Amino acid sequence: MTKEIDYSLYLVTDNGLCMGRDLTRVVLDAVQGGVSMVQIREKNSTAGEFLNTARALQQRLSDSGVPLIINDRVDVAMAAGAHGVHIGQEDLPYQVVREMLGPDKIIGVSINTYDQLWQASLTDVDYLSLSPVFPTQTKTDTKEPFGLEGLKKARAMTGKPLITIGGINRDNLADIMATGVDGVALVSAVCSADSPADAARELVRIIRDNKMRI
Repeated sequence: MTKEIDYSLYLVTDNGLCMGRDLTRVVLDAVQGGVSMVQIREKNSTAGEFLNTARALQQRLSDSGVPLIINDRVDVAMAAGAHGVHIGQEDLPYQVVREMLGPDKIIGVSINTYDQLWQASLTDVDYLSLSPVFPTQTKTDTKEPFGLEGLKKARAMTGKPLITIGGINRDNLADIMATGVDGVALVSAVCSADSPADAARELVRIIRDNKMRI
């Protein structure tokens, strides 16, 4: 079954980059501004804190149409009733996660190499996330940046929904979208903005303008 999902502006959370503000409030403001998908990625939270955050956001986002994705923690996703999970190359294998969650949940996979891209394209994973497109301080465990040419090559290799993360901001967003990716994932550009809602609106405007030119 094909899932109709808007991947265009994908917010990945980082409580440490929220400038002392409540994470839930930052996320809700960003959604108001146009964020189309939210992933909770709180590496420094305890399991209990992670679950409480996931449940609170799932409840608040339930009527918004914006999917809530949990990073790594399949158990938290199941307990919170989230829309899906995002897994890395060292997490549980995709097929195991699919068996646990069933066919209707969204599963995304981090991709750091072209070989990983090819292998993941042979599965029924919902989307692929190339990381990083540019050097970034928020993800330090990644391979060589793909760059714009790398994104074009990746786009030609798969028909699956493709997003990218790493060093993305309003100044390079149009060039990234021009490579043919389906969306971008951002952390600090939204979480650390003076107004997450206004930051999201500006990013959505750039994405829409670029799609109109294409």
